[in-house]
Amino acid sequence: MLELKNICFERENKKILDNINLTLDTNKLIAITGPNGSGKSTLSKIIMGIEKQDSGKIIFDGEDITNKTIDERANLGIAFAFQQPIKFKGITIYDLIKLSSGKKINKSEACEILSNVGLCAKEYIDREANSLLSGGELKRIEIALAATRKSKLTIFDEPEAGIDLWSFNNLIEVFENLQKEQESTIIIITHQERILNIADKIILLKDGKIESVSDDSKQILKKIKPLKCCKLKGGST
Repeated sequence: MLELKNICFERENKKILDNINLTLDTNKLIAITGPNGSGKSTLSKIIMGIEKQDSGKIIFDGEDITNKTIDERANLGIAFAFQQPIKFKGITIYDLIKLSSGKKINKSEACEILSNVGLCAKEYIDREANSLLSGGELKRIEIALAATRKSKLTIFDEPEAGIDLWSFNNLIEVFENLQKEQESTIIIITHQERILNIADKIILLKDGKIESVSDDSKQILKKIKPLKCCKLKGGST
């Protein structure tokens, strides 16, 4: 479904991505992980067309999309959920859900979508998606929007950021349902072990290169743990 051929990306004389070659199958849940600065988010943005690689090709469903714009890629069925969600002044969450779905959708259906990502629909359906919402709330809303698009390929950049434990449990179900019920390929940029455990394939990046590709989360986790910094008391890595 998605082929990345010799993808290279350099900024300020630093190689961010160094000759990335990947073939990702249809209808799979794929996790991309690795230490900070390994090139994970850059790779996801290159797939979407937000960033332009210096060299290499991107093939999607047999079509060369290397030089296609973000809009053209979206029309082909690629969707992207940002790590830092976008705010929309003057537009209600219900309006966004309708726009994202591309079809008529009633409030009852929209409420169910919000409930799936841990939001009380009654409190959010008519609210504006603006700066009054917290980062975690906006993150969940963007994940809900991505779920309504029914794209062939959906990319989530660190969806767990700012998400509480209860909502995170729901998100795991959202990802599984997207992949199984909608027959969508999901790419998740993540550090979260529970997401790695449900992935069909895990790609470990390090220093802009593919360190390992596996369908065994335990194998990947063994390689990740030595890369982690020691925790400070009361802090996190």
